[in-house]
Amino acid sequence: MQVECSPICVCAHINTQKSVPPNFSHTMLGTLVLLWLGIFLFLLFITMRRPKNFPPGPTPLPLFGNLLQFNPNAPLKELDKLSQRYGSVFSIFVGGRPWVILSGQEVIREALVTRAAEFTGRPDQLMVSHILDNNGVIMSAGSKWREHRRFALTTLRNFGLGKHSMEERILEEVKHICEHLERHAGMSMDPQNLFHNAASNIICSIIFGSRFNYEDDYFQTLIDRMQEFNKIVISPWAMIYDIIPPVRCLPLPFRKAFEHYEKLRAHILKVVAEHKNSWVVGKPRDMIDYYLDEMLKRAGQGLSFDDTQMVALLFDLFLAGTDTTSNTLRTLSLYLMTHEQIQERCQQEIDMVLGSREHVSYEDRHAMPYVQAVIHEAQRVSDVVPLSVFHTTTANTQIRGYSIPKGTLIVPYLSSALREKGQWKFPDEFNPQNFLNDKGEFVKPDAFMPFSAGPRVCLGEGLARMELFLILVTILRRFRLVWPEDGGVPDHSLIFGGTQSVKPYCLGVQLRL
Repeated sequence: MQVECSPICVCAHINTQKSVPPNFSHTMLGTLVLLWLGIFLFLLFITMRRPKNFPPGPTPLPLFGNLLQFNPNAPLKELDKLSQRYGSVFSIFVGGRPWVILSGQEVIREALVTRAAEFTGRPDQLMVSHILDNNGVIMSAGSKWREHRRFALTTLRNFGLGKHSMEERILEEVKHICEHLERHAGMSMDPQNLFHNAASNIICSIIFGSRFNYEDDYFQTLIDRMQEFNKIVISPWAMIYDIIPPVRCLPLPFRKAFEHYEKLRAHILKVVAEHKNSWVVGKPRDMIDYYLDEMLKRAGQGLSFDDTQMVALLFDLFLAGTDTTSNTLRTLSLYLMTHEQIQERCQQEIDMVLGSREHVSYEDRHAMPYVQAVIHEAQRVSDVVPLSVFHTTTANTQIRGYSIPKGTLIVPYLSSALREKGQWKFPDEFNPQNFLNDKGEFVKPDAFMPFSAGPRVCLGEGLARMELFLILVTILRRFRLVWPEDGGVPDHSLIFGGTQSVKPYCLGVQLRL
């Protein structure tokens, strides 16, 4: 049966429709979106509250945490302010995740040395962790890390680390440095590529068994990729990757880090494949051969030693063995140019100890306390790795009375120890007296920890010390480093990054008479 509406019903229906504003649905939708967004941010805010007895810190904002209060180009100044306000142990939020910052040499040593077992973990949620898949030695943890660290240290000792055979390897590279400097005598040059090339070649000779010509385009491409990789993994884009997982699949700038790693990985795999064709068991030529021997010895015992782990280990050494040493050499050269009296005193000590001998030996460092002090002071002020490599706690623990849950990300703020008031005679200036006692003898304060401390201390520390001493002494014996007349005003400020560096400058070179 069909039902007809009366005119009155129709009019009522029409009037009802006219009484609803035309943008009512859009307004309601906007209100719902704002409501749900508010609920989301409220829930996010609740999850970002600090646990009971957790280290104090500034109030975080939803989604971003405390990131917006940091200047990405100079974040250390804000960390210094927070340390003054909250003490040597405090926390910040990066996105929704809390980071605990350890400031000052005492608390850093307490965590990394005294309580090392509870603080030796590595984070597995950062971009660099995903790129390396927690392999190698820098970003790995547990038995995988211990076995590969032990292998790397043993292999470096087999190559003569601290002995005459390693000296010869380094001094061979120093000859190429000096040839380059000699060609620029009476002129000025950018030392960045020179020191990067030299440091990279030394580690290449150890892990790959060969070196590159400084003008080799392929070699320069490898170094450029490595430097770009290092910049990206500590950049704001890496932070975005870490705190907003849904964007990880997008073609944003952080994808470049993955591309650089794949290219470097392809190079390492190519060299490994060549080694496998010429490898003679028990007669290792370099670290790759040692690793192949180790793989053969461990065959059938599990997958701890395999090609994937080898590539990550070699990448770690290639990366860590280049940037830190080269950036320290650049900082050292800058300060020697701008502190002529310190350079002259170094040269006097070098001339007195070496006399007419052709080459310096690493043992000579014991007779050169002033040179040693200058090198260590350059390491202190260069502050190459200010935030160390991040740690995590391996168990629920406590430090300075605060409760730290298992898996908490820990940042040893090494820069705070290297500039700590009360630990240094002259914390805010370049002065070798920071490493000399009243008798002029070399001393190393506890606050000196540019390589970190404890079981996770940089495994290339011994190699870096040899390189810095042998390179500096050889250069200063033959050359005088001068600030170019057209160099402008010297700038000693640092560019923040995964590894810090001084700003680009020109190095003036003169032959010593």
